[in-house]
Amino acid sequence: MIRWLRILFLVVLAVVLLTVALAHRDPVTVRLMPDNLATFVGTGWSAWSMQLPLYAVIFGGIVAGLLIGFFWEWMREHKHRAEVRRKSQEVKTLQREVSTLRSKVETGTAVGVPKNDVLTALSKSA
Repeated sequence: MIRWLRILFLVVLAVVLLTVALAHRDPVTVRLMPDNLATFVGTGWSAWSMQLPLYAVIFGGIVAGLLIGFFWEWMREHKHRAEVRRKSQEVKTLQREVSTLRSKVETGTAVGVPKNDVLTALSKSA
């Protein structure tokens, strides 16, 4: 059921995108800077221009916005990823320490801790 809904959604999306593309296929000139601003910066900036269909400009803007949003969110979540990385390293260190202490208690080589057969049996059953 979910698979058919996904396929239906993709077909509807394709029809909508195709309709937008066909309705906006007139060429437009895309410039790096507006002419008024380019006069202040210099002639090199105003020389770059390109003729593109309007739907390519629209879809390119959507894709650029999505990429900027994904990057922004990735940068915003950096502190959370760093915290998870730090905590996982701490967990690994503590697990190594616990296993070392457990082996010392089981063998009776722990300083000041007598060997306990009951604790050894419980740790082996778990």
